Amino acid sequence: MFVIHIEIIVIIKFYQHILALAFAVKEINEDSQILPNVTLGFHIYDSYHNPRKTYRSTLDLLFKSQEFVPNYKCDNQKNLIAIIGGLDFVTSFYVAKIIDFFKIPQVGSEGVEKKILYLMTSKLSSLYFMVPKEDNQYIGIIQLLHHFSWTWIGIFSVDDHNGENFLQKMQPLLSENGICLAFIERLSQQLSTENFPQLYQTISIISIHLMNSKANTFLLYGESVTILWLTVVRFLIDPENKETALFRKVWIMTAQIDFVLAGIQITLDLQMFHGAISFTIHSTAVIDFKEFLQIIKPLSDNRDGFLQEFQAIHSRPCTGEMKLEDLPAPVFEMEMTGHSYSIYNAVYAVAHALQALFMSGYNRRKSMMDKKPDLPNLEAWQVLHLNWTLLLFQCAPKGKELWINEDVIVWNPAFNQILPLSLCNDPCFPGSWKKGIEGDQFCCYDCVPCPEGKISNQDDMDDCFKCSDYHYPNKEKKGCILKPVVFLNIEETLGIVLASTTLSFFFLTSWVLATFIKYRDTPIVKANNQSLTYILLVSLLLCFLSSFFFLSQPVKVTCLLRQSMFGITFSVAISSVLAKTITVVVAFMATKPGSQMRKWVGKRLALCTVLSCSLFQVLICILWLSTSPPFPELDMKSELQEMILQCNEGATFFFYCVLGYMGILAITSFIMAFLARKLPDSFNEAKFITFSMLAFCSMWISFFPAYLSTKGKAIVAVEVFSILFSSAALLGCIFLPKCYIIVLRSINTTNAEFGATGNPCSSDSNSSLGDYNPCCKRLTESYQKDSEENQNG
Repeated sequence: MFVIHIEIIVIIKFYQHILALAFAVKEINEDSQILPNVTLGFHIYDSYHNPRKTYRSTLDLLFKSQEFVPNYKCDNQKNLIAIIGGLDFVTSFYVAKIIDFFKIPQVGSEGVEKKILYLMTSKLSSLYFMVPKEDNQYIGIIQLLHHFSWTWIGIFSVDDHNGENFLQKMQPLLSENGICLAFIERLSQQLSTENFPQLYQTISIISIHLMNSKANTFLLYGESVTILWLTVVRFLIDPENKETALFRKVWIMTAQIDFVLAGIQITLDLQMFHGAISFTIHSTAVIDFKEFLQIIKPLSDNRDGFLQEFQAIHSRPCTGEMKLEDLPAPVFEMEMTGHSYSIYNAVYAVAHALQALFMSGYNRRKSMMDKKPDLPNLEAWQVLHLNWTLLLFQCAPKGKELWINEDVIVWNPAFNQILPLSLCNDPCFPGSWKKGIEGDQFCCYDCVPCPEGKISNQDDMDDCFKCSDYHYPNKEKKGCILKPVVFLNIEETLGIVLASTTLSFFFLTSWVLATFIKYRDTPIVKANNQSLTYILLVSLLLCFLSSFFFLSQPVKVTCLLRQSMFGITFSVAISSVLAKTITVVVAFMATKPGSQMRKWVGKRLALCTVLSCSLFQVLICILWLSTSPPFPELDMKSELQEMILQCNEGATFFFYCVLGYMGILAITSFIMAFLARKLPDSFNEAKFITFSMLAFCSMWISFFPAYLSTKGKAIVAVEVFSILFSSAALLGCIFLPKCYIIVLRSINTTNAEFGATGNPCSSDSNSSLGDYNPCCKRLTESYQKDSEENQNG
């Protein structure tokens, strides 16, 4: 158990404030330009951090001569002009309550919060302040925390009116800027053992905060006594300095706090506060002040009496020659501190106010032919007539009011010179995002991997985002990779297979065409209407070749030609099949006695059918290309990791019109061929057309769902495959049986069976072409009749 009893805390460091006051008065009295023939003096009173004693000291200052008699003053030599306030606002407030009745100005040397400033200027007209409002310091604290990404912090605040105002101001600011509070601990200004249970509870709570909290950054607000408080508490928690967790903390101190030590604390280990960051009041080096301090010998016979405890707190034997510079910095500093600078400026402010009164009185009396003003008769209330205004110019742009030089920062050795972290949990690294935990503050979260197609490229991102259309996420989902431009071409495996298949069918179709040309005089070729056969084979050749438009790089020309060429050539091919079907049906109907269909038998009907049906498709394509033609485009969305260079079909309505019209032609041919499949005389040409149209229609019916369900290069592959399969179906079902008969059967044998004249009608029913005899006869007669009519004009 530790027993602590502190009646009076002697803080040697505050001795500099007294010396700054004395130095300022000394400079003014030695300056012939300020208050000539006038000597300033000063009295110093202590408030003891006690309201009752503060009131008594103020009354002593105003009225005490030999004995204390309130409201009675008999000392003409003590002309009180102004009061320099204390370092804390409470002291200035208590003093102002009394001196405001007597219109004596008080210049405060501490900061003040905006609400309190309004209170003072509206009710206490005699109180003025020499330092900026604390609002500027709040901005600096927020920017400091942001700079080092400290989002989980604790606050130790003095338990008084100032501390509550500080918390009311800071808490919303921290929340608005994404910073959370792990805890708020209010510290009493008095460290007393009178209520030991409460003291023990407070020490226990602070111990938990220091040892177990995830927060490594603490914001400390209060006064210099607060440092004394925490130093004692730290000693009680860890008297042997074994707890390294106490050292891995960053202390941020406001400008009201001066790092001070007193009594036994001077001998304690201060490692916990090593690397602390403190905001200070602006100060400027004052010439000759350090030399002024160096000549002071606090233990000499001529000492001023303020350092009676000097011998007790100094560890070495002390002599009359001991100087202030021999003390360590936490005990006494040789450079003027910010608080001392405020007191120094406050003295000069009073002096310049008196100088202004002196000059105004001198000018008035000079105009009245008087010699000079009677300054000793000046009253304190006259000083209040002046306009005391402190102008603060803020030139820094918004968001850059604080400048930090990290090179000069020395962290606590426990951090091994690594930037300290103060977070509720470990940061979410790139590739993940922060997901809030229900019931916790927003600074506490879980790290969730980015979903497919999104990335995060910074720590602690609130959400993942998609890459641009030209990029895709990498495997770790930490960055974006440029998508390559791809299209189906003959250099890749699928393109090679499709191109090889196309060439194979092209050469097969060319061989069939050459075979039919070579054996054009045979009955089977003549019976198939040579003109329609050649038109159909040539259109199939073009259908196969149109596939290469789909296997090349999409450019403006290829996009314009691929669909239109495919649609027109296929329409010609199907129209030729339709014409063959109509020719077969009409030929059989013309054999009936008295039939009017004889005049339709011949080449003209077939050619008119092909021409009219193809021309309609040509008109559709012309209308398509003239209104909304296809064009090349980059498809960014079909494939996650690729940009597909493809042809946009423009008006898809025309694209489906082209396919739909080919479907109508195919279905018409299928129906007519299906109805003609049982024509007499065992003629099986209609059956072959039926099979070819069945395969064709099946292919294109399955094409639509396949086309709509695929994307990217697969769409092109599906269309090329459909073209090849449907073209091959026409070629295989219609021409391969005939080529089998023409090529694999001996031509000589066939001619012998038909007779020397080659008349198909002369063969008997046992010949190899017997199934074609009835039709051959009628078709041959028909073609011969057309030929004779053409020769006769």
